[in-house]
Amino acid sequence: MKINKKTDICEPHTINEKKIKEVKKLLISDDKVKALAETFKALSDPTRTKIIYALFLKELCVCDLAKVINLSISAISHHLRILRNLNLVKFRKEGRIVYYSLDDEHIFNLFNEGLEHILE
Repeated sequence: MKINKKTDICEPHTINEKKIKEVKKLLISDDKVKALAETFKALSDPTRTKIIYALFLKELCVCDLAKVINLSISAISHHLRILRNLNLVKFRKEGRIVYYSLDDEHIFNLFNEGLEHILE
């Protein structure tokens, strides 16, 4: 974009048509963009970020998560349901106890990269 000094209005200015076509061809579908945005939206909630961080450190049951984060079991369960629906966390049962962990290495890496970024 180039600014017209007389009117302070942006005027479109294409630098490289070839690059624009290449990028447009590689863009992901709107459905995938929406799913990615939903993932980041879920992670933008401080409570869910705390849950992800706790699970980044160790597999935990709902009761332990509630104690760690200092919230009710009901509130933790609500947030876990959102994270599960987005495939950010998974669970396994051991008898009557349900343990939660990060869904896969991608989530671990995503969180770790974000954490490293803010710690710099």
